[in-house]
Amino acid sequence: MPRATAIWLIENTCLTFEQIADFCGLHVLEIESLANNEIGTNLVGFSPILSSQLTNDEIHRCEADPDARLQLTVIPELDEDNNSKQYKYTPKSKRNDKPNAILWIIKYYPEMPDNDICKLLGTTTRTVHSIRNKTYKNMSSLNSRDPSSIGLCTTQDLDFFISKLKRN
Repeated sequence: MPRATAIWLIENTCLTFEQIADFCGLHVLEIESLANNEIGTNLVGFSPILSSQLTNDEIHRCEADPDARLQLTVIPELDEDNNSKQYKYTPKSKRNDKPNAILWIIKYYPEMPDNDICKLLGTTTRTVHSIRNKTYKNMSSLNSRDPSSIGLCTTQDLDFFISKLKRN
């Protein structure tokens, strides 16, 4: 929504077109066209303050200095360094390979706990338990395959869990 943000900044601040263009990732001529109502006449302005992208102090700082550039506000809840639980997305084409990868891990590292296998591959303990006990519904069709070679995890992740296993 860069155009909607630009419209709001044009209507509600004294920022230069260059500052708005730099913040919104648009060209200066596009900002001028938005200001002259040549384009985007049906767009409604979107406040970057309400969405916590900017603060009033940041806008006032840049209004005072035309050479200053607007800086996005970092939201701690959305910061990548946050230790919140992150789920891995597995493409549909690779989901059928998870049981093969579980079988490979159980074959070469049978002492690896079920929870670590679940964390590594993004699967359930029920699936790991059924493959370990050979009660999995398609057990006869499984072929053990290295999870890092088929793209279910990185080699570094696999090495981490193996080293964790050897430490214990």
